[in-house]
Amino acid sequence: MLKLTAIYAAILTFVYVKLALNVINLRHQNKVSLGDGGREDLQQAIRSHGNFAEYVPLGLILLGCLEANHIHWTIILLLGGLFTTGRLFYAKAFLETTPNMELREKGMKYTLWGLLALASTNIVALIIQKIL
Repeated sequence: MLKLTAIYAAILTFVYVKLALNVINLRHQNKVSLGDGGREDLQQAIRSHGNFAEYVPLGLILLGCLEANHIHWTIILLLGGLFTTGRLFYAKAFLETTPNMELREKGMKYTLWGLLALASTNIVALIIQKIL
């Protein structure tokens, strides 16, 4: 069982739901059922939610691959933590009243560093294990 991946997946799911509820609440407040209705706040909420949905699956797949290939748990925790921190920073940047662009940038950096580290570690681990 992928216990560490499951923990990160659960944490990220809570954030995903929070971002979805943010979109739903803004749609309700602005009486917009489809699209963004020309509302910048709704457009930002939709894209923040979409951005999260675009990056998280790849991160979790890479994390799960590391765990399935029996990579040491500390490496999984560190890389999963880096990626998840990036996603948390990015989400928080858009959940503030005025989007925090500094936190957004930091969130994307951590996210991309996390993805690169997860991908690289998977490749190196497979080479070391002589599976490639």
